[in-house]
Amino acid sequence: MAELKLLLTTFADDQSAADIVRTLVRERLVACGTLLPRARSIYVWDGKLADTEEIVVLLKTTAGRAEAAADRLRDLHPYDCPEILAVDPQCLNPAYATWVAENTNPL
Repeated sequence: MAELKLLLTTFADDQSAADIVRTLVRERLVACGTLLPRARSIYVWDGKLADTEEIVVLLKTTAGRAEAAADRLRDLHPYDCPEILAVDPQCLNPAYATWVAENTNPL
């Protein structure tokens, strides 16, 4: 069974999130991106307290493609300092892991 990684990031708007997820899927760096709208993020940026609505994006990839996917995401992302977190899933559906591996294999 393939070892998977879950990459988490956020975007300010749905359109840029969807466009970048489509690029990552087309480039086979991720098998799937799930967009979760209307997340509220509270943080300090440039010395000011921010309270913004964001889109959370969950990107599913393999351990072998995670670094390339994160690098490409960083290149495409509109934020100066994008949140990019890699999470190791503790429980996997073997059929889903196989599907992710098949859809992230370079052609």
